[in-house]
Amino acid sequence: MQLRIITPGSQERTFEVTKVFFPGIDGSFEVLTGHAPLIAALAAGTVRWDDGSEKISSGFVEVRDNVVKLVAE
Repeated sequence: MQLRIITPGSQERTFEVTKVFFPGIDGSFEVLTGHAPLIAALAAGTVRWDDGSEKISSGFVEVRDNVVKLVAE
């Protein structure tokens, strides 16, 4: 699955991952390969994937066709 991270003032970064953990506004959740389509708002916290992480203050995630787009500050 592909993780695309988009933040203000930086170029889009892309990673090949098998799982991603998100700090959702209603609680943390995990996205795995083959996940159903999803759009969710994110709270402040840390997004974690196989071998990396990114701290965010807010944002949203869209999951579709094994592409995970994270738009965050």
